[in-house]
Amino acid sequence: MTFLDQIPWWVLIAAALTLGLAPFVPEPHIVEKLRMLAQGTLRRPIDIFDLILHATPFVLLAAKVVRTVMVR
Repeated sequence: MTFLDQIPWWVLIAAALTLGLAPFVPEPHIVEKLRMLAQGTLRRPIDIFDLILHATPFVLLAAKVVRTVMVR
């Protein structure tokens, strides 16, 4: 978990706001892919990859928050 400690907060926040929410119009891909997952239509490999790609910054940010809270 030391790799999370080495990543600055601003990098994770910037990645979540840019890569995580891109494209911004008409709606972020993460929203579209999560809706597809909830509806059960997330089946194509490209859609699954897209979900993983756009969710990764949020997962890393959440992991860093949890790690920071648990260490203190």
